[in-house]
Amino acid sequence: MKFAIAALSLLTSVAAFSINAPRSFGIASTGVNTPLQYNTALQAKQTPHGGTLVDLMLEEGAKEAAIAKCTSEVQLTPRQLCDVELITNGGFSPITGFMDESTYSSVVENMELPDGLIFGLPVVFDTDSEDLQPGMTVLLKDGDRPIATVEFTDKFMPNKPLECLKCYGTSAIEHPGALMVATERGKYYMGGKVTGINAPIRDFPCKTPAEVRATLPDDKDVVAFQCRNPVHRAHYELFTRALDDERLGKDGVVLVHPTCGPTQADDIPGDVRYKTYVVLKEETANPRTRWEYLPYSMHMAGPREAIQHMMIRKNFGCTHFIIGRDMAGSKSSITGEDYYGAYEAQELAIEKSEQLGVTPVPSLNLVYSEEEGYVTAEEAKEKGYDIKKLSGTKFRQMLRGGEDIPEWFAFKSVVKVLRENA
Repeated sequence: MKFAIAALSLLTSVAAFSINAPRSFGIASTGVNTPLQYNTALQAKQTPHGGTLVDLMLEEGAKEAAIAKCTSEVQLTPRQLCDVELITNGGFSPITGFMDESTYSSVVENMELPDGLIFGLPVVFDTDSEDLQPGMTVLLKDGDRPIATVEFTDKFMPNKPLECLKCYGTSAIEHPGALMVATERGKYYMGGKVTGINAPIRDFPCKTPAEVRATLPDDKDVVAFQCRNPVHRAHYELFTRALDDERLGKDGVVLVHPTCGPTQADDIPGDVRYKTYVVLKEETANPRTRWEYLPYSMHMAGPREAIQHMMIRKNFGCTHFIIGRDMAGSKSSITGEDYYGAYEAQELAIEKSEQLGVTPVPSLNLVYSEEEGYVTAEEAKEKGYDIKKLSGTKFRQMLRGGEDIPEWFAFKSVVKVLRENA
């Protein structure tokens, strides 16, 4: 029923959702101050986005008073829980709360905050409630656990088709991000300042930006690797070889920083993904590789999401970011066609890298050859190597069928975890 209501309301909006909507990623500049920022100790080489790392978590003695001011309670959805955590711990620096209408509109239409600072995707609090109103202070909870308070400042009905057209490049609801906006998010968005009470309790540890920064060298480049799936051999070769890229300084390190929050419906659950990362970290024991985990909700927004990931990793202390082919890409649930070009995210990341303050490192196009193992596709073609291939679909079939998975494709430890948690 919610899908039908959402679809009907979207079809009657200013710009209706469609199957073949045009794509747009326009940028423009505005000029209002960014939200208040907070200081915290920084030990990494990289400066936080906007100049200062936000920390909105209250001291233990102030929590009860903050909770007492609340006049209502709201249970957070899994996506909202991720957003609240990244607002309060500074992952979304420099913002200090859910975006009000003017900030939301600026990010949607211009990919920047009102003062012109680049920001990839809007961060919003959605609701269907008629009772929640501006001026209220509300306690945000995850089950029985108080997570944060929010002081609502405004409430508005977003132009969802425009949001999807600008952020996802399409207003077609066969795009998973557009489908999420249409059917999962509430009728209203509300802006407001957030104050942190407790971090969520998760099946996997998620260090704050300040905690991760404290583990990183303050005089070395740090290149981030984002993924939302188990790491297989080609991924491992990709991010370890990135350390030799000429864009990185000597003795740099790689931060493998998978997202473990909600993603596409057919992706492996976050807790299972985390288990694969743990065993792989133990198996490889690479001193130049760091592993941390990000409570982020994927949008599958392609180029715009690449900018969001770079911004977040900047706050976690990374100077460089590996951009893969079709990063954060998605396919139509109807035609199966890709929404974005293979290098579209790389192109936007390179275009905006100076403005963002993060250097993109385009990933190598690696293939496995019988003759020399993993090499670039160009080298394999030039030398006439015999290339071995295994599609993701075939891999999943072999996994379910109990067949042996070739070690050139996947690590045994990872395959074991996936089978145990099938």
